[in-house]
Amino acid sequence: MERLDVSTEELAGLLEQARREPLPEDGYRKLKAAIDTLAYVTELLAKKETSLAALRELLCPATTEKTSKVLEQAGVDGGQKKSEHGRKPVRGHGRNGAAAYQGARKVQVPHASIKAGDPCPTGCGGKVYSQHEPGVLVRVHGQAPIAATVYELEKLRCNLCGDVFTATPPAEAGEKKYDETAASMIVLFRYGSGFPWYRLARLEESLGIPLPVATQCEIVAETAVVLQPAFDELIRQAAQGELVHNDDTSMRVLSLDRADVSPERTGVFTSGLVWIVQEHRIALFFTGAKHAGENLASVLGERSRELPPPIQMCDALSRNVPKVPEQLQPVLGNCNAHGRRHFVKVTPNFPEDCRFVLESLGEVYGYDAATREQGLSPEERLQFHQEHSQPVMEKLHAWLEAQFAERKVEPNSGLGQAISYLLKHWEKLTLFLRKAGVPLDNNIVERALKKAILHRKNSLFYKTRNGARMGDLFMSLIHTCELNGVNAFDYLTELQRHAGEVKRNPAEWMPWNYRQAVARLDSG
Repeated sequence: MERLDVSTEELAGLLEQARREPLPEDGYRKLKAAIDTLAYVTELLAKKETSLAALRELLCPATTEKTSKVLEQAGVDGGQKKSEHGRKPVRGHGRNGAAAYQGARKVQVPHASIKAGDPCPTGCGGKVYSQHEPGVLVRVHGQAPIAATVYELEKLRCNLCGDVFTATPPAEAGEKKYDETAASMIVLFRYGSGFPWYRLARLEESLGIPLPVATQCEIVAETAVVLQPAFDELIRQAAQGELVHNDDTSMRVLSLDRADVSPERTGVFTSGLVWIVQEHRIALFFTGAKHAGENLASVLGERSRELPPPIQMCDALSRNVPKVPEQLQPVLGNCNAHGRRHFVKVTPNFPEDCRFVLESLGEVYGYDAATREQGLSPEERLQFHQEHSQPVMEKLHAWLEAQFAERKVEPNSGLGQAISYLLKHWEKLTLFLRKAGVPLDNNIVERALKKAILHRKNSLFYKTRNGARMGDLFMSLIHTCELNGVNAFDYLTELQRHAGEVKRNPAEWMPWNYRQAVARLDSG
């Protein structure tokens, strides 16, 4: 739903204008939006399905959850605390240098009149030599997402026997009408950028390249079969990781088989799992009636029994925790960002109390940013947090307990519930102070789930369970590439071009090592 910001004075002016003359289209939209909002809010209040806090969040949503902005919106001076994030703003003009264009075609341009070893053109008596760094020019051109080439093959016919002789197609024409790059681009638009089928079809048609929806679906289905071994290997390698983040979001699948879940369960979800496996990150998506914990349990079934249990980071919902044998049970930590968000929501009602909590957590996040900037190892990071963050968290814990012990806060109030959440889950929220490698929050998987949310927003649903499986496969491969700084288009294309090799040895065709496999095949 589009959001329109209209002041009371502007609405009053529109009403006066409506007395005299018909409203312009823009004015009509604003007045209609105000009437629709009034009707919606009235309905919510009549059905008792909302609260003042929920209405405030609906009508006046926060654009950011940064401590200074949250306090400012609550009427409190947030100040400019340097320690809140522990780092200075990055300076720069925002433009990209030539090195940033990694997907660009490179053209070597020799000098037109001289070469290395020639006398200097100025006549100074010296000789010119090649410099290590060439001069660079970047030229950016527009093109259709999917282009086509029409080969017009000459035909000759004998005037006596009538036989027709057609020119042989050039080698670059290939055997397929839709090559691997076309499939990769369709997949990236559909599952990487959330384009609905019909939107991409209309875009390509407007550019003179017809691409019917049915054709797109066929191409994607064929590509999914080719890439399945890589996805299966991704799951196997993820299961061996040291740390996993998991969460889920709602999804719609029009035709879904529920034979493997309880008949009482009616929801459909897309679960997101982001695994940290040494220096690599792996994103996995699973859509169906199972919760995030159940999908995590399935992945843990692939884990080697010789490895210690992984660390799991999630929010405090019980459905995120897997039910697995004790030797596979992860070491559970909870997300501090979720705990912080409870205070962000009630800051307008309890600004000074929430300010202490938000600034304390902000100080801890600042220390965590400092560990990243210094490139500390997990053990060094743990020691750093124990030295700097632990006193802050102990002071915060004492303050939280004092609010109830001294009867300063009503437990059933919004602030009381926020405090109760932190106290109830304190051990899991502070796991980062006792075990190396534990993150502060679950934000990495929250960001990953935006891919599924974008699909839900633009396409509304998956039609079938098989369609959902294909979406999970492609989103997993694409987002894993993004997390590891790999060109997803090139990766998907090379997997298709070497489908046989991928099937025989998928471990050599992961986003972080497929280039070595391609180079080995090209040299052999």
